[in-house]
Amino acid sequence: MGYSVGQVAGFAGVTVRTLHHYDEIGLLCPSGRSGAGHRRYDDADLDRLQRILFYRELGFPLDEVAVLLDDPRSDPREHLRRQHALLTDRIARLQQMAKAVEHAMEAKKMGITLTPEERFEVFGDKDPEQYAEEVERRWGGTEAYAESQRRAASYTKEDWQRIQDEVADWGARYAALVAAGEPADGEAAMDMAEEHRQHICDRYYDCGYEMHVCLGGMYVSDERFKAFYDGMGEGVAEHLRDSITANAVRKA
Repeated sequence: MGYSVGQVAGFAGVTVRTLHHYDEIGLLCPSGRSGAGHRRYDDADLDRLQRILFYRELGFPLDEVAVLLDDPRSDPREHLRRQHALLTDRIARLQQMAKAVEHAMEAKKMGITLTPEERFEVFGDKDPEQYAEEVERRWGGTEAYAESQRRAASYTKEDWQRIQDEVADWGARYAALVAAGEPADGEAAMDMAEEHRQHICDRYYDCGYEMHVCLGGMYVSDERFKAFYDGMGEGVAEHLRDSITANAVRKA
């Protein structure tokens, strides 16, 4: 009879909704069905799911994962070789990050703020203070601005790097969702809009649903924000705006 979708979700640490989505887009279709029509997964399906989750952990979007898994030239040994190479590269980059974190920890102990070189290492060519004066002029008298400034002042290089990584991870997952044709008012999209709001709350200031909707509008109307979100994937800015609005209505 194989394993039920609930059992597989428990084994892999994913949601049932995720498995349903993988089935719908043809990434992981269960090998069988029960007499009642329920999905049933066999050991080969579990092996494929394990490979999917490995590539997702490394940041591959779903469409690229499908190409990797369905390449007729690939075999299980080729997947293992590819995974080994990817893991070796990830380990090297994590070791570099660990050294940077150690440096940041030492600098924090000594009361040293980020140097220009460290700031560039974390933010690249995106200057986090580029619009500081404009932000202060528009929102300087608000509690949200004061709270954001207070938190930002306490962040170390390690904290900023973690925030950047969180944004990149969310962006990759949201872009994949848009590319997969998920509607902005679908559960998956609204859940990610809520994750976006929570990230603002956790990292910067308390962002209520009304404020979040205002931000969503700005992500489309302000060319700089639109370029940022559309840089994650085609159509992301407008899709996110609509998803934020739908999520606010859902939570009302």
